[in-house]
Amino acid sequence: MKKNGYLCKLKIEFWLNMDINKVLFISQQIAPYVEDNQMSTTSSDLAQGVKEKGIEVRTFMPKYGAINERRNQVHEVKRLSGINLIIDDTDHPLIIKVSTLQPSRMSVYFIYNDDYFNKVVTKDLETESDLEQNDERSIFFVRGALETVKVLRWMPDVVVCSGWVSALAPLYIKKRYSDDPSFRDTKVVYALYDNEPLEPLGEGLWKKLKFDRFSDKALKPLLNKRADIKVLTQLALNHCDAVVQCSPNIRPELMEMVEQSGLPFLPYDPAVEGDSQAFVERNLEFYRSLDAPAE
Repeated sequence: MKKNGYLCKLKIEFWLNMDINKVLFISQQIAPYVEDNQMSTTSSDLAQGVKEKGIEVRTFMPKYGAINERRNQVHEVKRLSGINLIIDDTDHPLIIKVSTLQPSRMSVYFIYNDDYFNKVVTKDLETESDLEQNDERSIFFVRGALETVKVLRWMPDVVVCSGWVSALAPLYIKKRYSDDPSFRDTKVVYALYDNEPLEPLGEGLWKKLKFDRFSDKALKPLLNKRADIKVLTQLALNHCDAVVQCSPNIRPELMEMVEQSGLPFLPYDPAVEGDSQAFVERNLEFYRSLDAPAE
């Protein structure tokens, strides 16, 4: 019995100290490609900081029309482009573009299709100026990122989903891609920000997700409702492994939903604001804790 207890202790210590080797960031906005705000700056600092710790990183964001491709040296990756994503029985070609973010030399992959994102440089983001398509835009972005990771044959230990545009990613990872080698053992972290859609996503979202073969149970928060920030957050909470609060002022209703979920939770800490190294270390420590076995 002592021997078995000792081996069990060794196993627990191994898991508690298990390192994170690969982190995937699916981000709504990343600075400097999108005008600096709390979400874009935090997403950029975290991804670059994790990479600088020697961890392999892949970062995805939408290729909004507001992003100047020439100034940011954005170019298409033809070997990754060309997949057709079917949304509501309609084909949409997936185009992958990439840029290198300095000083970390981190590659940022952009999800693009001219059905959902403007071809020319614009001032406003499509998520704010073309509200009618936000349901399909969100599906296309999430699926585009996940399909590209599959093509790369990359297996992240942790997936960090930032912003409401990424809120469907936990659902897709845990239900549609659960048996795929790239995502079979990954931990999904949902990052909460005080950003939300200007209006609820279209009434057709339920039908479009059902087309992707999700069960009524998986889509329960969406039943007979439009997807406002509360519905999107509940969908994410129902399928993620942990939550990080990235903005100081989150709606009380959302914080109550997080508490009721019982998920591992990393609250906002003003003490690390402005200290990027401490901020990155705090998040990495939280990611590592998710590999510990349940008691």
